[in-house]
Amino acid sequence: MHDLVIFDCDGVLVDSEVIANRALVRNLAGYGLTLSLEECMSRFVGGTMVGVGDKARDLGADLPEDWVDEVYGEIYAALQAGVPLIDGIVALLDTLDQNKVPFCVASNGSPVKMEITLGQNGLWDRFRDVMFSAHVLGTAKPDPTMFRTAAAHFGAQSPVVIEDSPSGVTAAILADMRCLGYAAHDDGARLADIGAEVFSDMSDVPGLLGL
Repeated sequence: MHDLVIFDCDGVLVDSEVIANRALVRNLAGYGLTLSLEECMSRFVGGTMVGVGDKARDLGADLPEDWVDEVYGEIYAALQAGVPLIDGIVALLDTLDQNKVPFCVASNGSPVKMEITLGQNGLWDRFRDVMFSAHVLGTAKPDPTMFRTAAAHFGAQSPVVIEDSPSGVTAAILADMRCLGYAAHDDGARLADIGAEVFSDMSDVPGLLGL
């Protein structure tokens, strides 16, 4: 039995990746880098915004020094307009509560971003005290430190991570943790190749956890 479930936030708890990346596509186009939504998500999902900026500059974008603050403002505004929950996530959290399995969130996103996305969906109170952010810890996935920090906080001996990005799966594998790879929009081959156990519906998770 696992004694902790560590959730990624964007794309696992809330369906925010497309919304955020549409805003990113629009922003980058203004600085000379034209990408499709699919290209943007393939290149940038799971990374930090500082890392996104570095990659965008390498691809030819002429970004200003304060670009990270600028693009965060645009993304936050887009997210505030409405972000749906991932289908089945509330039922999964309820099942974990019923089985007394603790859970937390560990994200490369900022606490402000998580408050926007989780707050409008009724999940903020369930995660506000068990939230691990790269912006606070100063280390981001694919570094495994955030997952190890979360496990140590709970004293967990057998944590499991639920991720949807290669950087997140890599962090879990480096932390020597079982990783379930959520792939709702493709076959999950990229996640499986890194070491995730791929699934496509949150209703599958209790069975995968032996609940």
